[in-house]
Amino acid sequence: MILSMTGFGRGSASSLHKKITVDVKSLNSKQLDLMVRVPAQLKEVELEARNHVAARLERGKVELNAVCENIGEETSTRLNLETLGAYKSQIEEMANRLSLPQPVDWYSTLLRLPDALKADTAELSEADVKAFLDAVDAALAALVDFRVTEGRKLYAFFVSKIENISQLLGKVDKFENDRVPKIKARLEEQLSKIPAVEYDKGRLEQELIFYIEKLDVTEEKTRLRAHLAYFMETLGGENDAMPAQGQGKKLGFIAQEMGREINTLGSKSNQAEMQKLVVMMKDELEQIKEQVLNVL
Repeated sequence: MILSMTGFGRGSASSLHKKITVDVKSLNSKQLDLMVRVPAQLKEVELEARNHVAARLERGKVELNAVCENIGEETSTRLNLETLGAYKSQIEEMANRLSLPQPVDWYSTLLRLPDALKADTAELSEADVKAFLDAVDAALAALVDFRVTEGRKLYAFFVSKIENISQLLGKVDKFENDRVPKIKARLEEQLSKIPAVEYDKGRLEQELIFYIEKLDVTEEKTRLRAHLAYFMETLGGENDAMPAQGQGKKLGFIAQEMGREINTLGSKSNQAEMQKLVVMMKDELEQIKEQVLNVL
């Protein structure tokens, strides 16, 4: 099976006095790009949370946000009386110097000012730390489940695109068989338009064979079929065990090789119908390349 790098998960856990909620979301990235936002009282365990994320998520642009709420008798924030007192003194001094009236409602005036409230930064208990890490693990588990669900959608998408390329490749044989007689007839027709030129028909046959060998696409078709089979093998089954690290990168490399063979097939086709099939194969492959970037 394959996993998507896109996902979202939410987890929560509680201690005696705190409820902690953690959201984790991820997008595609070449490596693990982690950004963590936690309240001030959880800063001391941020590094441990990062280690939990790194252990579960191999790649992706990951953003972790945590919210801490008090559920006990204590409040999470308190009035910053020292700062409020300093604000009041400065406002009174300003009113006296500038001959301005003093505020009618001191409460609304002071409480709107910066740092009117201060967070309770008391030391976390062991139970608080455990609740935070449990919430992180729960969010990561939910995100992995999301990645599994998205991975199944990607799996079905890739299977359909590989089948489409395989069917288009099968249609090449029909046009390839008619190609040699048409090329030979076209060359002879061009030569017949130059009556003054005499040529050895035996030598012409040799040159035609050499020319046709250059346009032969048997190797390209064989290699492309091998790449298609290898892509499916790397995808694995829809319900297989968790994939090895870097599976998305491997699928990307295979898609590049498929592109080389399709491009060579197009350059050698020298026939309108075959070139149309090549364009259609390129379209299917481009869709694969876009979605491979989302595979873990």
